[in-house]
Amino acid sequence: MKKIIHLSDLHVGYDACGEGLRCIIRNIIFHKEPGTQYVVVVTGDVVETALEPANYELARLNFDALREAGFTVLAIPGNHDYGTGTLGHKKFIDHFKRVFHDVPDVEYPKVDVIEGVAFLGLDSMAAEVHWYDRLFAEGELGGPQLERLDAALASDAVRAAARRVVYLHHHPFDPWRFHELKDSEALREVLMGRGNVHALLYGHNHVGKRHNGKWGIPRCYDGGSSTRKWVLTSETRVIDLARDPRDDYDGEFYCPDPRGETSLPPEPAPPLAGKE
Repeated sequence: MKKIIHLSDLHVGYDACGEGLRCIIRNIIFHKEPGTQYVVVVTGDVVETALEPANYELARLNFDALREAGFTVLAIPGNHDYGTGTLGHKKFIDHFKRVFHDVPDVEYPKVDVIEGVAFLGLDSMAAEVHWYDRLFAEGELGGPQLERLDAALASDAVRAAARRVVYLHHHPFDPWRFHELKDSEALREVLMGRGNVHALLYGHNHVGKRHNGKWGIPRCYDGGSSTRKWVLTSETRVIDLARDPRDDYDGEFYCPDPRGETSLPPEPAPPLAGKE
């Protein structure tokens, strides 16, 4: 059974977050070999703004470096990945899929069963890009996606998995004004109704708290901001689902001063003009 490394709120394109991510990726590759033993789960806000194609390109190149080292990388979108963070647009839905899934028609929840672990990735911006509610930083899964999640949890493939991990961007437990997951209660009903989820991973609030035991789920982790946007500390949890949650730990992959690091890999070439 593979271990999990949880990253969140990378915000590539904001201040030193791009340099911070490159340092994190380098440290993960160096300290967690072989990469084939790990799944890296990224719970949204991969970029600071989807309006700058270079942000997507830089993030993708970092993820590709992990994949080339043998790591599996799973990523779902956050509010910044569909626009500016406070103004979303549905045109970025397919753009995110093309860049980070290589499957433009993938449907959420995105289900991946990997060595006995079923990963179910949700799009908490799915119902937040309509003209009437695409402002602010709120999230909403929407009824259709929640129905698909319920069906996925009941499917033979997911039920046969030894462990099940649900991951999304918006924080399901701490409702901040204009930042909350609006249908958190509906998500709770689905997850508790099935009662077979072993970990719930999320981000958005940049806090990094644990809420283990909520909704009957042994592991409930806020990933904080791995690149430390607006915060001084942030855990990058290494999770072993075969062990007790108390054995999970902070991988400490972040460089204290990523801009001052002299051994970082070179910046990637900018994307070609006109490339989305």
